[in-house]
Amino acid sequence: MKSIKILFVNCLFLVLLLTAGFASAADFQHKQWDQLLKKHVVNIQQGSATQVDYLGMQEDHSQLKQYLNALSEVSTSTFQEWSKSQQLAFLINAYNAWTVELILTEYPNLESIKDLGSFFSSPWQQDFIPLLDKTRSLDNIEQDLIRANFQEPRIHFAVNCASIGCPALRAEAYQSDQLEAQLADATNLFLSDSSRNRLQGDALRISKIFKWYQDDFEHQQTLAQFLVKHAPALKLTEQQQQAVLSDNIEIEYLDYNWSLNKIRQRTF
Repeated sequence: MKSIKILFVNCLFLVLLLTAGFASAADFQHKQWDQLLKKHVVNIQQGSATQVDYLGMQEDHSQLKQYLNALSEVSTSTFQEWSKSQQLAFLINAYNAWTVELILTEYPNLESIKDLGSFFSSPWQQDFIPLLDKTRSLDNIEQDLIRANFQEPRIHFAVNCASIGCPALRAEAYQSDQLEAQLADATNLFLSDSSRNRLQGDALRISKIFKWYQDDFEHQQTLAQFLVKHAPALKLTEQQQQAVLSDNIEIEYLDYNWSLNKIRQRTF
């Protein structure tokens, strides 16, 4: 009888252990990052752009550090057990959170993320991020972990380079169960921002993001077709859509604004 009881206890312990392991593998909580974003990111221009209160982020730096440490504790083997949407949400949030951390290393003594680079190394090539069992750069996260493994052009409207020319840093964390809706919303918001994408005269003037990452947007379609799919955001009439598709409207690329996306007026 005693041996049966011991066997039952051991089995119960094993079940609890496996259940705990499954929960940790299946669920990474972005709660701390979500709280920071909701507190320190301000929507402007009807949400098509945002400004970041980096001073507020500095004041809550311990919370940011806790979140970054939690990201770093995730192993590659655990990451590989997740669904694609969980992986992608994790990587987008990691990229954005570590970008904020990079800005805080010199804030307020910088006007652009480019001030953190050098002649030999851009800020995106600096290896300072402990993530998935390696020390990585922002470029490594974007190019080798995201772009190489996900055929998802809309990530370019989700990852944020801390600059005015970038798509907005979303005022909430990306979540696997909301990812499709969040990516669709981020895309529409960015394309609807006439300071970065607009029909002007006989030209459709769009962000240089579409030039730098043209191959991503042309997977099984042309860039023109991608843009026309989002005609409402770009405010294109049916006639203008046809003109874009037939190359009768020229596509031009706007200059990129690398100024820091910092809040211009802080409220208390």
